[in-house]
Amino acid sequence: MRQVAILMGSKGDLPHCERIRDALARFGIGALLQIASAHKTPERLLGIIRQLEPRVELFITVAGRSNALSGMVDAQTYRPVIACPPYSERFGGVDIFSSLRMPSGVSPLVILEPEEAALAAAKIIGLHDPKVREKVIRYQEEKRMEIERASEELQG
Repeated sequence: MRQVAILMGSKGDLPHCERIRDALARFGIGALLQIASAHKTPERLLGIIRQLEPRVELFITVAGRSNALSGMVDAQTYRPVIACPPYSERFGGVDIFSSLRMPSGVSPLVILEPEEAALAAAKIIGLHDPKVREKVIRYQEEKRMEIERASEELQG
C-alpha cells in the first residue's frame, strides 16, 4: 500500500488530518500521522522528515497561524509537499498568506480542503500506480454523475 505522511503542527490539527486520512483511504492510500512544530521542535521535525522520506510518496502538512511547517518540510525533502492549512475565523482567513508566500526554492502546493488535498495526493501517486489512477478516474466519474443527477432532478 502506498503511504503518505501527514505532519501536523499540534494535536489541535488532528480532526483536519483525520479527514485527509479518511479521504486517502478511499484511494487505497495509507497515512502516517506525526506531530512536529517547525517553530517549537525543528530538530524533531527534521528527524521525522529523514525517517519518513524513503517510506512515503509525499508529505501533507497541516498547520495554521504562521505556517512555517509546510515551507520547512518542502525545503528539506525531494518529495512533493501539499500544504492543507485549517481555516480559522480567528484572523479572518488572512493567516492563509503564511502558506502562500514562500521563499525562492520552496514550493509546497496549497490546497485548503482536506478531501481535495487527498485527491491531489492520489493524482500524484496515480502517475506511477495504475490501481490508484483507476480509483481517481472512478472518483471523478462519480462526481460527474452527481452533477448530472442533480441537473436531472432539477429539470423534474
